[in-house]
Amino acid sequence: MTDETRTHPLTPDEVISPQQAATQRMAGLVRDLAMMLPNLVKLLGRLVKDGRVPRRSKLLIGAVLVYMASPVDLIPDAIPVVGLADDVLLAAYAVNHLLSTSGEQVVSEHWDGPDDILELIQNILDTTSNMIPQPLKRWVDRLAR
Repeated sequence: MTDETRTHPLTPDEVISPQQAATQRMAGLVRDLAMMLPNLVKLLGRLVKDGRVPRRSKLLIGAVLVYMASPVDLIPDAIPVVGLADDVLLAAYAVNHLLSTSGEQVVSEHWDGPDDILELIQNILDTTSNMIPQPLKRWVDRLAR
């Protein structure tokens, strides 16, 4: 029986291969990320409009969006997977910077989703921000001051 034809929950006597389990976990993660994306986009839009959020943090978000749209990249997008990594990491770093400089109270006021999802988003952003090389972080931080 394939996953596509399965209409009932797993029973204890069914065996799931490690590959099937990994695929199911990945599908669940993608589904969860897709579900939180609308709330994250609304949060970012509201923070950008909020006067209590530092202007430099807002400009950093704008600069990263321009960078992502630009054909000039640190790593060309034509290189599979790695080509998009610089865009994703810089976007995550800019969003993390915006959230951290906005303050917990301001972010909470603008967040529509469940608190545990906001915590998950923050953990993901912290993790991806830690993947950025220190020299690049310092350069981006200088722009945002």
